[in-house]
Amino acid sequence: MTAAVLLDTSFLISLVDQNRPNHGVAAQYYRMMLEQQVPMYFSAIVAAEFEIKQPITDLPLKNFRSIPFNVPHAREVGRLWSVLGKRDDGDTRHVVRDDVKLIAQASHESIPFILTEDASTLHKYCERLKTAGSSQTRAIKLADGFDSCALREDGQQGLTL
Repeated sequence: MTAAVLLDTSFLISLVDQNRPNHGVAAQYYRMMLEQQVPMYFSAIVAAEFEIKQPITDLPLKNFRSIPFNVPHAREVGRLWSVLGKRDDGDTRHVVRDDVKLIAQASHESIPFILTEDASTLHKYCERLKTAGSSQTRAIKLADGFDSCALREDGQQGLTL
């Protein structure tokens, strides 16, 4: 059984830029989500980040479910931030802040997965919050390669032969 996915900015950049190292993996996940009719959520936060360097109209917007960032999400950010305590040394404040916003949004909306290329902050903080029992959302890194079972809520992964 597959579940809904929140798309991170880095995933979308890799999806539309054929020169990115993880473009192929992003394209595989995208095709699979279309084929299996997995709801793909597109956050207003991601729209703002993407639009800084490229128009969001370059994205296949008709295939995404747009979600605004709203007061309940902001309250969830505060809760998650208090669990984290602080950001790691060397992690840029604004990047971590936006990543925690996405994790909070996914958590509040009961979206179990975030697809990302960002291992340095989003994936790290998402896993930290999941381990602490404060969020059920799991980040899937493109760098780990494509796994047709990665979006299973039961956590079962594909077999490597």
